[in-house]
Amino acid sequence: MAYWLVKSEPSVYPWEQFEKDKQTFWDGVRNYAARNHLRTMKKGEEVLYYHSNEGLEIVGIAKVAKEAYQDPSTDDERWVAVDLKPFKKLKHPVSLSAIKKDKRLANMALVRISQLSVQPVTDEEWAAIMELAGL
Repeated sequence: MAYWLVKSEPSVYPWEQFEKDKQTFWDGVRNYAARNHLRTMKKGEEVLYYHSNEGLEIVGIAKVAKEAYQDPSTDDERWVAVDLKPFKKLKHPVSLSAIKKDKRLANMALVRISQLSVQPVTDEEWAAIMELAGL
């Protein structure tokens, strides 16, 4: 099973709203690398939910509920969306500063390619994040 990270600004779509909605589609991605990651996601895979620009922390874990399909926000067939559902809110959010301080996470895409909105997370990175979150 692969792991992922998606970013959302809390002023646009906070974790709390995601929990209320119970499921959402992840659309509007217009970066080819991020799009390719969306295409690779499989149903049931776990996804770190990161609050970007404000908060700067991983706040929860989502799961892929539906694999890639045509992005409903555009007629351009190059772009896809996936459905995500909330799985677990982290009792101890993991801040970007904590991630940057942890040597095990030095190569994490969140640190190296910070602007990428959808990114893979390795098994080792996942384990380190879960440890930092107290899970």
